[in-house]
Amino acid sequence: MTATSTVATQAPYQARPGRGTLVAGDLAELRGPASGTVELPLWLFWCPDRTFDLDDPATLRWMYQTVLREASRPEDLTAFLNGDTLVALWPDLFLPRGVRQAWEERYPVLRGAPAVAA
Repeated sequence: MTATSTVATQAPYQARPGRGTLVAGDLAELRGPASGTVELPLWLFWCPDRTFDLDDPATLRWMYQTVLREASRPEDLTAFLNGDTLVALWPDLFLPRGVRQAWEERYPVLRGAPAVAA
């Protein structure tokens, strides 16, 4: 078994036509930043300014939505998502049905996550 296969799996659901959904193998492996400023790589966010202020709740949600939709490598998930933050934000994230279904199927705790006050 390779290290990659223990970190994330390709779900049978799509983020959009032609783009599969990548799901982390373990929420504890998501050790990305929960605060500060993050710059996403071009393959995740196609914009000249790819920086996100994670201390701003709206920007934090936007970055998580982007990474969950666009991740194509396990490192995309582990480098930019934080497991505890993901669980807290989950009810407020606007995600394609396939992304939400894939993650909730793997992690039922997300289905019951309470909404975070903005």
